[in-house]
Amino acid sequence: MSADRESWPTLDELLREENELELAGLSETDAYELGMLAVTAATEQRLPVSVGVWRAGRQLFHCGLPGSTADNDAWLRRKGRVVMRFEHSSLYMARLCQDKQVTLAERFGLPASRYAAAGGAVPLRVRGTGVVGWVGVSGLPQLDDHRFVVDILRKLPR
Repeated sequence: MSADRESWPTLDELLREENELELAGLSETDAYELGMLAVTAATEQRLPVSVGVWRAGRQLFHCGLPGSTADNDAWLRRKGRVVMRFEHSSLYMARLCQDKQVTLAERFGLPASRYAAAGGAVPLRVRGTGVVGWVGVSGLPQLDDHRFVVDILRKLPR
């Protein structure tokens, strides 16, 4: 996490944000449209990111844009595992670990090779069901990754 923690959202702010982003549903078509919305925005901004949308352990969308690498894909999967394990954004878990001055490995015994508490993956929470998957990007600084995903999710109908 950046040394300038004060510019990061608090845990309470991140929880409110997650609740505000609740969806009515998440079909395969919804996942494709969400992924394409992210790809279009990233392409317009010339962002070198990988984009992924997962539901119930299944990858429904992936796109690596120019400038992204296989390392971005790996980071994306690691951040997504954090979302599915804790049902919170990967930035929420990064902030939690930073606030407690621990790593995921120290606090939860999770290997860094498989889990990354770094911003960029956000839970896809369906009203009346709970967390069914996640959407994420990787390729920017982690706070920018997180903000990008949240901005995309805010464009979806509720």
